[in-house]
Amino acid sequence: MNMLIKILIAAFLMPISAMAEPLEITVTPIPLYADNPDRITVGALTYKGGLHLRAGDPRFGGFSGLGVSADGARIVSVSDRGMSLSAKLSYDGRGNLNGLTDTDLGALADLNGESLVGKRWSDAESMSPGVEGEIIVAFERDHRLWRYDPGATNARALRPPDELAGLSGNAGIEALTLLNDGRLFAIAEGSTDEDGSVAWVSKPDGWEVLIYITGNGFRPTGAATLPNGDVLVLERFYTPRAGVRIRIKHVTARAIFAGAEVTGEIIADLRPPMSIDNFEGIDVRQGRDGETLVYLISDDNFNDDQRTLLLMFALGG
Repeated sequence: MNMLIKILIAAFLMPISAMAEPLEITVTPIPLYADNPDRITVGALTYKGGLHLRAGDPRFGGFSGLGVSADGARIVSVSDRGMSLSAKLSYDGRGNLNGLTDTDLGALADLNGESLVGKRWSDAESMSPGVEGEIIVAFERDHRLWRYDPGATNARALRPPDELAGLSGNAGIEALTLLNDGRLFAIAEGSTDEDGSVAWVSKPDGWEVLIYITGNGFRPTGAATLPNGDVLVLERFYTPRAGVRIRIKHVTARAIFAGAEVTGEIIADLRPPMSIDNFEGIDVRQGRDGETLVYLISDDNFNDDQRTLLLMFALGG
C-alpha cells in the first residue's frame, strides 16, 4: 500500500464538521442514459452506478468537494454553505454503487471551532487530503485555504497563493488535489471569457504559478490524483440556452510544474440526455481488481430544478 492510499484512509475517516447530526436521505438509483439503461459507456469511462440524493433538510445540497475512502466504504463532501456530509456507501455483487447509509450532516468549523455562518465565510468549493492526514478545504468569497487536522474540528489557516487575493469573489480555487510527490495542485475557476485559469503547485515556502488551459466556455470545478500520479480534472460548461455539459480531462504528472501551460486530454464528455447535473466534486480510488474508480458529485445550487447526483465510473474498462 503506497503512502497516498494510507493518507486517504486516515483523512476520510476523520470528522471535519462541528456537531454533525444524522440525516435521513432518500436514495434513488439512476441509469446513465434514462432512455437506454443498457448503455453504460462514455468516452474512456464505464458506468458503475449512480444515485439521486434528496433530503428534507434545507441545509442539504450545494456539494462542491468530494473525498472517498481508499476502500470505497465512505464519502465526505463539503458544500458551498459550509456543511460537511458524511455517509457509508454500499455496492451490489458486481461492485456497482447502489446505496448510501448512515448519513451525517454538520457545519464546518472556523478557526475557533465555531460553526461557519454566512455565505462569505462558508463557501467551501474543494477539498483534498494533506500529507499529514489532514483535510484541506478551499473557500471562495473570502478566498482562503484551511486545514482540518485528525481528531480536531477547528480549522487552521494555511498560507494561500499570493494571486488569490486579486481574484473576484466567485473565481477562487475550485479544484484541489494532493499530488503523489506531496505537493498540492490548485486551479482557480476564473472566467468563462478566458481560455485559461491561474493555477498553482505548492512548495515548502509557498506556491508556484502555472496556467490551466480550458477553452470553449468550460471552467475547472474539481481535480483528483490517480494512483500513478496523473490527475483528472473535472470541467463544467453552462449557458441558459445550451444547458450543462461536463467533461473530464487527463493531465500527466510531468505536465504540472511552475510556469507550465497545462492542457490535458479529454477522456469523457458528458452531456444530455445523460443523467448529469452541475458536477463539482471528483475523487478516485483503486477497486478490488486494481481498476481505477471515479466518483462525481453535483452541486444543485439549492435549486429545485437541479439534482444532487453521486455517480461512479470505472476508468478504461
